[in-house]
Amino acid sequence: MDTQVSSPIVRPVDLTGPDAKSVSRLVQAYLIQTEREKATYLDDTSKDADLPERYRQEVQHPARAYEGATVYVAELGNSPVGVVIVQQTAEAREIKRVWVDPSARGHRVGSALIDAALNQLDLPIRLTVWDWRDEAIRLYVKRGFLPVPSWEDRPRLLCLEKRPVAP
Repeated sequence: MDTQVSSPIVRPVDLTGPDAKSVSRLVQAYLIQTEREKATYLDDTSKDADLPERYRQEVQHPARAYEGATVYVAELGNSPVGVVIVQQTAEAREIKRVWVDPSARGHRVGSALIDAALNQLDLPIRLTVWDWRDEAIRLYVKRGFLPVPSWEDRPRLLCLEKRPVAP
């Protein structure tokens, strides 16, 4: 990775082309790290090295898994180092799978990805985040996300939302 680049470039991807491989790699890294964290923080000793089937589909078939979503990658130099997926419903957009490669942290990649996900704020934008992810929570709060009543039943998963500003 070229760390001499001062700021990341964030762009939407084409999952039917060469971007699919990069998205798969980044999402896989995110999911593996999340499973490790869940084993630690949720004291879930049933977690093994393999990803659950529901997650493997995202890695193996990102175009199918993220059909209808907007997927962004962040690049430093010519290296894809981060990803975010934005899914839309009639009521809201939901940010999923925010991941920055550990080697690229400290280069404002996460901020750039969230800013790209927020480029359309005509609907509420929501996300979930594990309560132990302090840096991510700080980033979201800095971008205007606020805690809301949970739509999740998993313990320790926080629900945050940013609403459009009324004109």
